[in-house]
Amino acid sequence: MVRNSHCTALITFPLMASIQEMCARIGLVTSHGLAATLKTHCSKPVLYLMLLFSFPAIVMNIGADIAGMGAVGNLLFPSIQATNFSIGFTIMLLVLIIYLPYQRFAAALKYLCIVLLVYLIVPFLYRQDLIAVLKATFIPTIKFDKNFISILVAILGTTISPYLFFWQATMEVEDMKQKKIHLVVDKRIMHDMQKDVDFGTLFSNVVMFFIILTTGTVLFSGNIHQIGTVEQAAQALKPLAGNAAYILFAVGVIGIGLLAIPVLSGSLSYIITETFGWKEGLDKIFHKARAFYIVIAISLMLGLSLNTLASPQLKR
Repeated sequence: MVRNSHCTALITFPLMASIQEMCARIGLVTSHGLAATLKTHCSKPVLYLMLLFSFPAIVMNIGADIAGMGAVGNLLFPSIQATNFSIGFTIMLLVLIIYLPYQRFAAALKYLCIVLLVYLIVPFLYRQDLIAVLKATFIPTIKFDKNFISILVAILGTTISPYLFFWQATMEVEDMKQKKIHLVVDKRIMHDMQKDVDFGTLFSNVVMFFIILTTGTVLFSGNIHQIGTVEQAAQALKPLAGNAAYILFAVGVIGIGLLAIPVLSGSLSYIITETFGWKEGLDKIFHKARAFYIVIAISLMLGLSLNTLASPQLKR
């Protein structure tokens, strides 16, 4: 069942692309982020309920990413404690988010996506039955039991994530500001947006496919069925697929963290500042959007605190 879950990438791609495009269209047409649009068209209880559920979920995701980066950093350099890596990555990200101009920030995130290509290599460092992989991809085994449904919910919840809705809408608004575009609807802009969304969601689903393929064909087939952390996944790969897979997987985890944490913290900051009408935007320097960057800093510190307090194993 686990070995067949990579086929969900075929399902999540059209779902993810359509939802992301809807959010992008909202940003382009309204010239406001999703939270600001909700504030305009929905009641305050709906707006605050969205904020209530979004805040802890995003902070916990940030904490998990920081913990993962620290753990694999420690695997690559055992002489440095995981906690120190987590603190170092957090400080580095905070400095880059605050001081890097928006255009460079956006470009940096795009270039970081290249790191994710390592996951297309990892599964093939282990001998694969390509016929079986293709068969499981296009002819999945569906079981209506607790484990199957839990994995399906987990995959859908992590690929079609609410924070991405807010990020997509606000990034379209930021791009319009940078390009000084004030048109309500423009076919060329809509077409460019659609291509960008389709390519981005396709790329993320391809990476997801190969990550699941790695865990299913390498770890699951190697009788490793309980993986609780990315650190355990990296360690388990070493004896099965060799040092190259182990190192690439670990580097990929750090790349994902560097890519995801700015998006997570930025999304949360946009949600909060748009909700309360504070000045916001990655295009603004710190003193012109203090609240926006302070929210980002608090979210990173809370995420770091969560993984430090809740994960004593990182302190080894």
